[in-house]
Amino acid sequence: MFKNKVNIFISIIVLFIVIGGIFLTTLSAQRQVEQNGTQNLQQVFYFTPPQLPAKISFAGEEVPLENFDIRESLDRELLISANFHSLTLLLLKKLPRYFSIIEPILKKNNVPDDFKYLALAESNFVDKAMSPVGALGIWQFMKGAALANGLEINNEVDERFNIEKATQAACNYLNDSYRRYRNWTMVAASYNAGMNGIDRQIEIQDSRNYYDLLLNEETGRYIFRILALKLVMSEPEKYGFRVDESEKYPIIPTKTVEVGGSISNMVSFAHSHHINYKILKYFNPWLRQPELKNLKNKKYLIKIPQPGFREYTYDPGMDNSNSTVANSTNRSISGAN
Repeated sequence: MFKNKVNIFISIIVLFIVIGGIFLTTLSAQRQVEQNGTQNLQQVFYFTPPQLPAKISFAGEEVPLENFDIRESLDRELLISANFHSLTLLLLKKLPRYFSIIEPILKKNNVPDDFKYLALAESNFVDKAMSPVGALGIWQFMKGAALANGLEINNEVDERFNIEKATQAACNYLNDSYRRYRNWTMVAASYNAGMNGIDRQIEIQDSRNYYDLLLNEETGRYIFRILALKLVMSEPEKYGFRVDESEKYPIIPTKTVEVGGSISNMVSFAHSHHINYKILKYFNPWLRQPELKNLKNKKYLIKIPQPGFREYTYDPGMDNSNSTVANSTNRSISGAN
């Protein structure tokens, strides 16, 4: 009997110890959660809008940021451009390759340098860009406008995909538009809406100032999207983007081969210049077929990359610790030769 009482007493003590242990463990866990919660609150990162500049111009023409509607329109587009991180990083890598071609042609034609951002807004520098309505190429030409500005389009050739010729055609259009409006901002708007569309709104609203016109959604946002791209691409670190120079896509040296007759087999033509068909098309996307009959014996300039174009090497001694892509060597930009 006494032994049973002792066992019961010991059991009660053990039970109290177990319950106490559970209570203390639970209390400790709650305190840990509370501490972690406090720490997590201290580590919260807040998203903040990019700061608008005090002043900005397009093609040398001042943007009236003192007007609330203009300021808010730019703010909207800058919020989008500054927070589309994957696309923005890709564009920063691509810019040198495309700007190196576009800038000299704009300068030669006395078109302001800012129009390179118009081309960027049109296509994001996708060589074979195609809009839902059928506009094609870096400058997004519709067929009628392309033909009217000197580009050739047929079953064998579509020069909307020839960046040099398409840029020249864009310059032809832009200069023609400037002779009509004498204002580069209106010229850029006309590139989106067409001169007839802009003329119609000028007549209806009795204004020749883009910033005073009520336009369709796309054209109304168009200039501000170009301006937002200009801000981010010209000062990327100000908006939180950093791409090391070694990580930008290199400018690949090419030579031109003049062709005045037919090419029966583009694959054989490519092999004769020590490249494959894919690389031939990469540098000449305006060639539409695996042959070129060229019945009118026109002269075409076909770009061929210089020897050694396939690989480029990052300097392994360069400090890329703050860059957007890890160090690499022998980065191939194309398929096998």
